[in-house]
Formats: sequence, structure tokens, C-alpha cells
Amino acid sequence: MIQRIDRLPAEIPPPTEVDANGASIVQELLGGKFGEMSTFMNYTFQSFNFRKRQDARPFYDLIASIAAEEFAHIELVSTAINTMLTEEGGNQDSSGLDDLTEFADTRNAQQFIAGGRATLVQDSNGRAWTGDNVFSSGDLIEDLTHNFFLETGARNNKLKVYEMVDHPTARALTGYLLVRGGVHQVAYARAVERLTGADLTKLFPSPRIPTSKIPECKPHIKADQHRTLYTWSPEDFKEIGAVFNGAHPETGEDLIVQEGMPEGVAPYDLPEQTDVFAPSYAPEEIKEIAQRLREEAGLPDEVIGEVANNNGHSKNGAKRAKKKAAAK
Repeated sequence: MIQRIDRLPAEIPPPTEVDANGASIVQELLGGKFGEMSTFMNYTFQSFNFRKRQDARPFYDLIASIAAEEFAHIELVSTAINTMLTEEGGNQDSSGLDDLTEFADTRNAQQFIAGGRATLVQDSNGRAWTGDNVFSSGDLIEDLTHNFFLETGARNNKLKVYEMVDHPTARALTGYLLVRGGVHQVAYARAVERLTGADLTKLFPSPRIPTSKIPECKPHIKADQHRTLYTWSPEDFKEIGAVFNGAHPETGEDLIVQEGMPEGVAPYDLPEQTDVFAPSYAPEEIKEIAQRLREEAGLPDEVIGEVANNNGHSKNGAKRAKKKAAAK
């Protein structure tokens, strides 16, 4: 079972200006062959199909925990795309459809016509993600080797998207994903090495461009995100450390296994976009109905999770941050 937490694994900046073409390019990191949908579904089905997991649990734990992280990455990429398609402060003009004429020539008009200025399960050419991208052979070494190359291809795509799109949201996204994808590369290479003795990082040297040279990666490296693998569970998948250990191949630092998940950040609450009827033709009515239902249900403020400030952080998120600061 998956436990879902209402936080993002990394911070995505709030909306600034719309970059529709850039958002369509970032779609490759979601629904492309090497996108987060593919990594998530590959590792998820490999974990579902794992045989004799008790006898080979360190490898099962590794695949299962990374699969859980990839779910978080899907939400992170989606958040970035949504942010890049959102006007700062929201679109308050509900007078008609003329507001959309400027987007008639964008690369992916479906994001406006069918998606509500939001993510679609597509690649950068608008092609729907397909289950044909899932590889689950049942052969552990074959699957782990495939996963290493999947992460390598994903890294190359992220580097290209980083160079193609200079929107601050896209740069923040790729900076984080490059660091975390590098961890997964190391993890799968280390697993293959434990089983066969072959070091894939030496046989197929990647990355060509060190992560440490990318400005948006540096804060995450400083926070040890380049060498930490999470269990993504409060109690399970603790045997990862039997595989993920030793020195990081790039930096020489010790690899880390941390129980649980990263603290993350509260997501920014994106404003309505009335020109595409998102969330509906009458968003204020939805707000009034929702508030009435809360009051009728007797929900306390801390459960409601209202937006506390213009940064979009929820009251729950602010309370968690205050509690952590007090603990320190």
C-alpha cells in the first residue's frame, strides 16, 4: 500500500509568467519514454512481479522504495508544468474566450483545450504515455540493468530540457530531478555490481556533465540529496542498506539510507484560471459550498488546511515547520 503525504519532495517556485511552449517541452519529463511515468511504472510493476522476495529482499526493497519516490516525482513534474501554464495572481477575466487567442499557436494546444491549463499524460509531442514503455522481465539482473539505462536516458533528457527551457520553474525542477535521478543510477549500478561484479558506472560512464556544475543542483547536493536513498516507509524496506552502501562513485562520500521520506514542502496553491473554466465556471460558488460543508461537518481549522499566506503554504505545513524549529 502507498501512503500519500500532501507535500512535494522539493520546492517549486510560484507562478511568474506563462511559458506554454516550455511547459510542453517539460511534458517529456512526465510522459516521455524516459519520463517519470515510465520510471514509476517500470519499478512499480517490477516490484509487483517480484518472486521469492524474502530470499532476495535487499533488491526487492531497493526497487520498491525507488518506485514510491517516482510517484512523488510525477506530482513534482506535474506541479511544474501547471505552474508554467498559470498566470501570476490567476486569470480573473471571465468575460469570454478571447483571453486564449495568444495560445492558439502553442506546441500543445491540448493543455488549454482539454487540460485546464494543466498537465496531460503525454510526451513533448503530445503523444499519450503508453504501457509499452514498461519493462518487467522477471529476470532480476536484466531488470536492474534496464533500470540503470532507463535512469541514464532520463538524465540525458533532463539535461536537454534544462538547456532548452530557461523558465525558473523548469530549472528548479530539473535541478532537483538530476540529483535524485543520479542517486537512482548509483543504486541500480550498485545492485548489478553486487550480483555480477560488473560496475556499470565504469563500463558506461554517465553523467558526462557532473551534477555539481549545475547551479540549480547545488542546494540539493549540499543537503546530501545526491547520496541519500529513502525507504519511503516508516517501518518497511529497511534492507536497502545491504545493497546501497560504500562510496559514491563521483564524490567518494559514503552513501546513506534514511528511513522514511524527505520532509518536503507544502505545495503552492495555484489560483483559478477562469479562461479555461478551472476549477469551474464559477469558482467562488465552489469556495462557498466547500466552506459551508466544512462548517456543517465541524472540521477544525488545522484539518481544513487553508492557505495561510501568499506563499501558498498550508496551515498544516506552517505548523509542522514551527514544530520542527522548536525541536531544534
